[in-house]
This record gives sequence, C-alpha cells and structure tokens, in this order.
Amino acid sequence: MTRIIDGKKIAAEIRAEIADEVKALTKRKIVPGLAVVLVGNDPASEVYTRMKKKACADLGMASFDFDLPSSCTEKRLLNLIDKLNRDPKVDGILVQLPLPERINESKVLNAIDPDKDVDGFHPMNVGKMLIGDDAFLPCTPHGCQQLLMRSGYDPAGKHVVIVGRSNIVGKPLAAMLMRKAPGANATVTVCHSRTKKLASICKQADILIAAIGVPGFIKGRMVKEGAVVIDVGTNRVPDKTKKSGFRLVGDVDFKNVSKKARAITPVPGGVGPMTITMLMRNTVDSAKRRVKRKARR
Repeated sequence: MTRIIDGKKIAAEIRAEIADEVKALTKRKIVPGLAVVLVGNDPASEVYTRMKKKACADLGMASFDFDLPSSCTEKRLLNLIDKLNRDPKVDGILVQLPLPERINESKVLNAIDPDKDVDGFHPMNVGKMLIGDDAFLPCTPHGCQQLLMRSGYDPAGKHVVIVGRSNIVGKPLAAMLMRKAPGANATVTVCHSRTKKLASICKQADILIAAIGVPGFIKGRMVKEGAVVIDVGTNRVPDKTKKSGFRLVGDVDFKNVSKKARAITPVPGGVGPMTITMLMRNTVDSAKRRVKRKARR
C-alpha cells in the first residue's frame, strides 16, 4: 500500500525538539523572538500570521507583531525593518508576502539583517546555501527535505525531479538537495512550464516534487511505480459542498498518483505544517547564534 507521509506528525516531532531547546534557552534568560510584519489585510496572509503567532506561543517564544495599513509607504516599512534589525530581543524578522505592488519587494527583503533573515531569502543567505556554507535555509524547501529524511527516504544517490523553478521553492530546493551534506547528495533535474517532454522526465524520478502552482498538474501517467511524491502545492478550487465555498488541493492528482507512488504527501497535512515549523527552527537557531556572538565579545 502507498504510504501517506504525515506532515502534521513530523512537524509535531520537530516542534517537540524545538520546545525543549526553547526551555533550555529560557532558563538562561534567553527568549527567542520572531517579528512578523504584515502590510494590508490580505485574508490568506492574515491567517498565516496568526498561525505563526500561535506557533511562537505554543513553543514559549516571543512574538512581535506589526500590522501595517495597506497605505503604508515603502519608507515607513524600511524604517521599521531598520528598527527591528537593531532590536536585541528580535532574533528573526519575517515580512509577509505579497507586498502591495508599489513597494519594492526585493528592496525590503534585502534590508533585513542576514543574521535575522529566518525566511532564508536574503541574497547573502542564498549565496551561502549555494556554496554549502552554514546559512538559514528557506522554510518550505527545508520542510520538504525534513519530510524525506524523517520518513526514511534519503535523497542521496536518487534522481530527484522538481517541477517548478520559483525562488521560494524550486530553485533553493534544487540547490539544497545537490549539496554535499546529510539529506542531500541527490541528482536533481528542475522542470518548468517550458520543459519539453515533461511527462517522460517526471517518470524518471525516484523522488518527484511538485511545486508549480497548478491544481492536479501531476497525473498518474507522469509517475513511475514506486516513486516518492512530495506535493508542495496549495490551491483553492471551488467546492459547493464546503461552507467556505472552496477546498484545498495540491499540484498532484492525489487519487491517481497515490495508486502508483511508494509514498506521497497529502494536501492539506503534508508540506504545509512543515513550513511554519522550519520558521520556528530558524528563529531558535538565530537565538543560539546571538548567544555565541555575545560570548565572543
């Protein structure tokens, strides 16, 4: 039978480990702190920020929330980031995306102190990741990697096919899985909307990762028997049977692909719970680095 990789269970295991670390730090009067900045009132973004705030509370971490109006100027946002960069109580800074179109997203993300870039988006951290240096790893790709490792599907020596080339998932995940490091050492192929013979390439994958943002894009005919399938997609599709009027589906045709896969992540309940968990992981790691920097002074 196909194994369902339970992201909720694995995320809970990691959070238990993080909670123990937070307790140990708190005994030393060190409380990891995460600042979350939200601009505007996008419903999905508001849900995500609430989830992050709850995760901090559950783990005993400090949460600093900044809800700015949609009329917020770029200058005001950059001034806030500068203030948070200098605040010793803040170990991680997360600016919720997307931002209003008039605000330069790259300029804002690049303004975050790399030592507090717990999203792993700053060019300095991206560069360190690419060359294999110690750096904050992007949360969703890192969550995918942890799902594989903690489920017993080591990517080492495997052919991993990633469908999607975004800066948030596809590109960093490819770089992470190619590194000379535990949980990596894979042979990676990155496909996208312009890839020719996409289905045949996908069918070569030992591990297939879908992150293209199209509901049910990966069909059963695109997956070889016994492959491990990680579905990063989270798409809303209309569903009149639901009170909300929609349901969440992934980028994988779960019903048909699960008949062929050795293991597969569901949507919801797969990669999703891992993203916030790895954000918490990065924030605690940042607090530990703060302690080391202080000790060297």
